[in-house]
Amino acid sequence: MQHTVSDEFLDPYSECIARSVERVGPAVASITAISPKNRRGGGQGSGVLYAPDGYLLTNSHVVAGAEKLEASLPDGRSFAASLVGDDPATDIAVLRLSANSLPHARFGSSAKLRVGQLVVAIGNPLGYQATVTAGIVSALGRSLRAQSGRLIESVIQTDAPLNPGNSGGPLVDANGRVVGINTAMAGWAQGICFAIGIDTASDVAQQLMRNGRVRRSRLKLAGQTITLDRRVQRALDRASAGAVLVFDADANGPAANAGLMKGDVLLEFAGEPVTGVDALHRLLTAERAGKHVPVWILRASKTLELEIVPEADG
Repeated sequence: MQHTVSDEFLDPYSECIARSVERVGPAVASITAISPKNRRGGGQGSGVLYAPDGYLLTNSHVVAGAEKLEASLPDGRSFAASLVGDDPATDIAVLRLSANSLPHARFGSSAKLRVGQLVVAIGNPLGYQATVTAGIVSALGRSLRAQSGRLIESVIQTDAPLNPGNSGGPLVDANGRVVGINTAMAGWAQGICFAIGIDTASDVAQQLMRNGRVRRSRLKLAGQTITLDRRVQRALDRASAGAVLVFDADANGPAANAGLMKGDVLLEFAGEPVTGVDALHRLLTAERAGKHVPVWILRASKTLELEIVPEADG
């Protein structure tokens, strides 16, 4: 008995990937960045449209130093692109294409990701447009050093293969929602690739669209998002189990001067719950630089209140 393509059904795994690609693929652009160093061919990267009026997310390092930007879509259309703003500290940039009514992707939530979850990377590695790779979330809460030297927190680790040119493209969940912006791969290893969580990328994009740059304050500490034991969460009467574990603090920085130590768990900042590194970053606004801010921490099973004075970041 002969079968036609229409008679065949995809297995659930393949169906998830195909559905995600169908939803997001049309919004993934190939970016060419022309700079004084590469006038002939231009640097290559990827990006994802997230609004019908041409706003696009990509990596800061893809567009750094470019004097001319172009974006090509899978349907063959090409557009001039302008830089709305970029943030090297999180390796995120926003571009605007000179067009309207464009295909665009929807954002999911990186905070809701689970280790082992299926993810799909879409981009233009080595110039091959609209390339799809699949894998799983290998780990959450990783730190990655940006080209600016600043540590990017809450980075997603995945084994979905990436290659040069994938940078700036979307990492997508099984429901076709963007959960990360692909940014780097460990060149000396296999199956270790990284993406900036979409919660961070979305917050940065909003600031870039509003101000053209990201203004912050900082504590000069290194930390990672953790999940509190349920008994501890109940004892602290916290709605969320998320918190931030401090594993380093710069000498003479705001955190160290306030008495924060390695092993402390940051619970509240300025009266707001600290549910993770992304939440802490959002609370470190420019307006808080130089002001005394109360913080609650967990140290050796005891809660303590400290006072910290964030410093201006840039």
